[in-house]
Amino acid sequence: MKASPRSSTPGLVAGVDEAGRGPLAGPVVVAAVILDARRPLEGLADSKALSEAQRESLAPQIRACALAWSVIAVDVDEIERLNILGATMAGMTRALEMLSVAPDLALIDGNRLPKTLPCAARAIIGGDASEPAISAASILAKTERDRIMRELDPIHPGYGFVRHKGYSTPEHLAALERLGPCRAHRAGFAPVRRLLAPELF
Repeated sequence: MKASPRSSTPGLVAGVDEAGRGPLAGPVVVAAVILDARRPLEGLADSKALSEAQRESLAPQIRACALAWSVIAVDVDEIERLNILGATMAGMTRALEMLSVAPDLALIDGNRLPKTLPCAARAIIGGDASEPAISAASILAKTERDRIMRELDPIHPGYGFVRHKGYSTPEHLAALERLGPCRAHRAGFAPVRRLLAPELF
């Protein structure tokens, strides 16, 4: 979501989280959410603790009730260029910049902060389970990444993206061995890199 002009209200806090740092394929997706205290949402939790049905039910509620939200996908090419940490940090900055309302503070899940941010920020380990705004961001990031991976499945058939979403499951690793990497795979990740340059292993 992007709106103009960008407004600012003192005291607003944005939660920021990502989905997809660990998979062997697909983008890393980052979301930022500013919740509306006047429109509380029931059931917010770390997206990993929720079922797919729960996440898919909560995501439209978050988009409808939040003061502002944004979702950014950082593609495989940028992950290769920056490495996964750099790509995640870049996505966090962009997600905050894309909010239609400028927050005063960003609460970011994890133990690292991007070097350049449009507002003050604090890193919170386990924040996706303890801070509602981060929980909301984790749900938006996860559901959007799952949607992207479902769309990649028929484009790159045989890998099972619709089921494992690019993570290194036995099914995925077996498909990699059988088919070799496709354009959706992250060449810098060891199981993919080994198949691209086996002489190095």
